[in-house]
Amino acid sequence: MDKDEIHLRRLPAAAPWGPHTDSDFHGVDFLPDNLSEVPDESGMRVNKKYSCLPAEEKGIHIINIRAIEDIGYDQHESTLLNSLSKNPDADCKYGLYFRDGKRKVDYILVYHYKKSSAGRTLTRRSQHNDAGARSTKQDPLPGKSLQMEMGESEPHADCHEDDKRFRREEYEGNLVEAGLELEHDEDTKIHGVGFVKIHAPWNVLCREAEFLKLKMPTKKMYQINQTHGLLKKINSVIQKITEPIQPKVAEHKPQTVKRLSYPFSREKQHLFDLSDRDSFFDSKTRSTIVYEILKRTTCTKAKYSMGITSLLANGVYSAAYPLHDGDYEGENVEPNDRKLLCEEWASYGVFYKYQPIDLVRKYFGEKIGLYFAWLGVYTQMLIPASIVGIIVFLYGCATVDENIPSMEMCDERNNITMCPLCDRTCSYWKMSSACATARASHLFDNPATVFFSVFMALWAATFMEHWKRKQMRLNYRWDLTGFEEEEAHPRAEYEAKVLEKSLRKEHKHKETDKEKLTWKDRFPAYLTNFVGIIFMVGLTFAIVFGVIIYRISTAAALAISATPSGRSSVRVTVTATAVIINLVVIIFLDEVYGCIARWLTQIEVPKTDKNFEERLIFKAFLLKFVNAYTPIFYVAFFKGRFVGRPGDYVYIFHSFRMEECAPGGCLMELCIQLSIIMLGKQLIQNNLFEIGIPKMKKFIRYMKLKRRRSLDHEEHMKKKQRYEVDYNLEPFSGLTPEYMEMIIQFGFVTLFVASFPLAPLFALLNNIIEIRLDAKKFVTELRRPVAVRAKDIGIWYNILRGIGKLAVIINAFVISFTSDFIPRLVYLYMYSENGTMHGFVNHTLSSFNVSDFQAGTAPNDPMELGYEVQICRYKDYREPPWSENKYDISKDFWAVLAARLAFVIVFQNLVMFMSDFVDWIIPDIPKDISQQIHKEKVLMVEVFMREEQGKLQMLETWKDKDKKKGENCNNHSPRLSLSHSGSLSSCHSYPVDV
Repeated sequence: MDKDEIHLRRLPAAAPWGPHTDSDFHGVDFLPDNLSEVPDESGMRVNKKYSCLPAEEKGIHIINIRAIEDIGYDQHESTLLNSLSKNPDADCKYGLYFRDGKRKVDYILVYHYKKSSAGRTLTRRSQHNDAGARSTKQDPLPGKSLQMEMGESEPHADCHEDDKRFRREEYEGNLVEAGLELEHDEDTKIHGVGFVKIHAPWNVLCREAEFLKLKMPTKKMYQINQTHGLLKKINSVIQKITEPIQPKVAEHKPQTVKRLSYPFSREKQHLFDLSDRDSFFDSKTRSTIVYEILKRTTCTKAKYSMGITSLLANGVYSAAYPLHDGDYEGENVEPNDRKLLCEEWASYGVFYKYQPIDLVRKYFGEKIGLYFAWLGVYTQMLIPASIVGIIVFLYGCATVDENIPSMEMCDERNNITMCPLCDRTCSYWKMSSACATARASHLFDNPATVFFSVFMALWAATFMEHWKRKQMRLNYRWDLTGFEEEEAHPRAEYEAKVLEKSLRKEHKHKETDKEKLTWKDRFPAYLTNFVGIIFMVGLTFAIVFGVIIYRISTAAALAISATPSGRSSVRVTVTATAVIINLVVIIFLDEVYGCIARWLTQIEVPKTDKNFEERLIFKAFLLKFVNAYTPIFYVAFFKGRFVGRPGDYVYIFHSFRMEECAPGGCLMELCIQLSIIMLGKQLIQNNLFEIGIPKMKKFIRYMKLKRRRSLDHEEHMKKKQRYEVDYNLEPFSGLTPEYMEMIIQFGFVTLFVASFPLAPLFALLNNIIEIRLDAKKFVTELRRPVAVRAKDIGIWYNILRGIGKLAVIINAFVISFTSDFIPRLVYLYMYSENGTMHGFVNHTLSSFNVSDFQAGTAPNDPMELGYEVQICRYKDYREPPWSENKYDISKDFWAVLAARLAFVIVFQNLVMFMSDFVDWIIPDIPKDISQQIHKEKVLMVEVFMREEQGKLQMLETWKDKDKKKGENCNNHSPRLSLSHSGSLSSCHSYPVDV
């Protein structure tokens, strides 16, 4: 047998090494590493062979004893004991409970430690219960003997690790003083990682629930107002129709009664149903309460005065998280909320069903529940927008053969010769060669797109109002009415800066007043933020400008080398490749800008987590908005606007001519740009990254575990504890990335919808997958986040409203300046001879005499078309070469410009007015919800009035009894009263039951 370490509590001082009696080992706990363990009455793991020996002394130093043979230990007895012992992990449900199987684990703290190189890992499974609290006073450094022992074997221990250990010991001692119960576990399958299990007893839960003003259901129940008459019949029909798409979850069923909720109070516990204390506070609430205690518990040995946030930042603890309810897959898995969510929510097979939002809130908390509720409402509202967009697109397809301007462009009999697209290498070309582009432009540039732009502006306003009403319903259902966020704890970084400032000031002026960070302290950070954001925006513009240079140079190169048949596809080729380059750059810069925005926010040192999140969201949204939409803005409003004219073109770097729009306009190119960027971001960034990266990380963790299993097969044959499994999951990083991708998508759907009516359809298809993808990630890939109470979606709502207002303005300019809608109206009502669109194409083209080309810019092959060209056409409103003011801007240009500006003003004000009217006519709070809230207030007043009346009646009863007793005593004779003075005194003594 190999020599192992045995852990002894304390040996009798006079006990010699040799034969011993049972009395000699009184008070001794033997803990051989290779012996199976069973839980004793105190919850500690002890060896079954010596489980009868009492452990009388707590906190006694542990002694390492080698040479097991010296005390006569037999290996065969160990084998026999292992076969007879039962699995203690089953009693605690594999980590969901303490080892006594009764106290539930509410939170987990994880830390790293270094093992002793002299032998096996010291088993350290201890707990802080009532006795543990007493032992903490005796030995304020739990595990001190362990470090002394390691110090003997490793005299050159790492001072940094010792410092972390001391901080942990002080912090955990403070947690015990706060009422929490702790249990340690270092005997895990993850080498070098220890776990601290935290349990909040009933008195702590009650105390903190009162501090946090948590609304809890009372015994009082009331009927929810039901619809009557026709509405009731309609609702019943809708329920029957939608029954197949409802999730099979109890929380999702319509309720007719509701419990009255009231902020928890220990003085009014009689109001609440406390028949089952184990389920009164659910796991979400318990973890929230523990987290609040962890945040406010101080550790004076740390650099900062705050609790768990600073300890996590300094690496004292490596992780802190609540546990999942259990496994979600596998055989013989006990029913739990996580398994139910996986089956009815986080599965692609139920994509057609409603989300069980109430169960999501019950498991993850209100903040995450509101995100998924908002995403569900947004996805539902995309259905009518998608239907209208498909109708608009089909209308364009049906009328493409009746569109007179595109028919004129495709008619080769018109023989319209266009001016060269580039200098020297490009020759003259026929307008009929751009027939395909003109026909495709009509699919998106038709009168129906104007109606669709107005519809989408009203849709955005209706969506915002619908969400506000849905949000109020959820607030009522989740007992959040009247909830106000209180002042949050300062962040660890803020505390550190304040401490540094106070120490500096104390050193100079000997003043110890409470300090805080002012704008002067943050001025360098503000300046860095301003310069950094300007630089990032300038970088985005520079990249877009570089892509423009690429388009111009590539178009010229392809025009030289391409065959005459391939030159017609040069524009499409250049556009597609440039958009792909833009897409790759956007995806790359999105990740870079996210990191830069976080760094810029960190150096500002915001005081609270809420301030940090809002500033981070603003910076990240600003940078990502500019990054995503700058190429689209260029095509929509700048391309082809500053070209010049033949003979007087505008050049970049004196060599590259500014690119022009196609004869059918830039709207078709805008549609290509928008569709590729939108679909590419959704497919690559949102879905592929969200699926691929977690799968890759999971595969890497699996390979590491597989390598460990080959080294220690027996250890990994055991089933993992729940907290070990959750530790291997990805930590929750917040909802900002989830909201951000949806907000950017909302911009694609609303800002340029006039150029791409199918955007809502593609957004709908993406969101159907996105909901289940996010759900699967939250349930199976991430650690369980701490539940956070919230009554709205915060700053995101203001961003959505801003995008909705901006969408009205942008769509007005797209219709006016990017499409040909206004020039067609001007021609139809001012210049058309027969009231039709015949002659519109010729009206939009100006003439140019080829003899007026600048030297060195004329085509090298002027006879490429087979005939000599004297007059070529270009798209602009200018005077002809035979006019006195040749090539000057004509009156038609000013007439069209005036009509365009007038349309922008009328469209913007009309749509804004209609949006505000929709906002005004739809109440923010549904009528039935306002009635229910009022009813709750009345019922709560009645409950307290009855309680007060009961107290008054009890007092009146006492007074009446007291009065009657006094009268009875006064009726006694004086002699009797004097002779029985004891009886007289007893007249006023009677039992009172309260």
